[in-house]
Amino acid sequence: MRTGPNRAARRLLNSPRIGARPRPCRDGTCPGARRGVMARTAVTNPLWPGLQRMRRKLLAIAVTALALLVLAPAAMSGESLAPTLTVKSSSFGRVLFDGRGFVLYAFTRDKNGRSACYGACGKAWPVYYAKGTLRAGTGIKRSLIGTTKRRDGRRQITYAGRPLYYYVGDTRGGQILCQNVVEFGGTWLIVRPSGKLVR
Repeated sequence: MRTGPNRAARRLLNSPRIGARPRPCRDGTCPGARRGVMARTAVTNPLWPGLQRMRRKLLAIAVTALALLVLAPAAMSGESLAPTLTVKSSSFGRVLFDGRGFVLYAFTRDKNGRSACYGACGKAWPVYYAKGTLRAGTGIKRSLIGTTKRRDGRRQITYAGRPLYYYVGDTRGGQILCQNVVEFGGTWLIVRPSGKLVR
């Protein structure tokens, strides 16, 4: 009785010819051929779903980072659109604030539009520097807004010829913690929309 080829022989008979051009596969299958190694890995590898999720997360992170890079210049230019000075109500009446809602002070030691506040004074009373176009908010007289040059060449905002400062202790918008205080050889006073000091 004639027997058929054994298992090894059958595998040899069913294998592709040496030197034969590979046939294109779709979804890991070819006509008359078994699934390829890559296709079998994609279907049966338990790590594949996790790798796919990780790939999607990395793609989302990359897209977000790219969006931030694109939008950052726009955000910076948007800040320059905020008013340089505005007027808000306070317990002292209507006085000057910056565009973020922080109150601004003048220093009576300053003369002729020049700042006398440097060193330790500048640390306690940070300068309000000019950035971009000077813009008048509600209640502000545009003609009274100006700048003065400091020793480092940077521009400090002035109002009615008075250099303007923050107080380092005013950490939230609307705070006024150092009105009518004598320090560093002069008095620190908040400013009316008219340019007059609040005493």
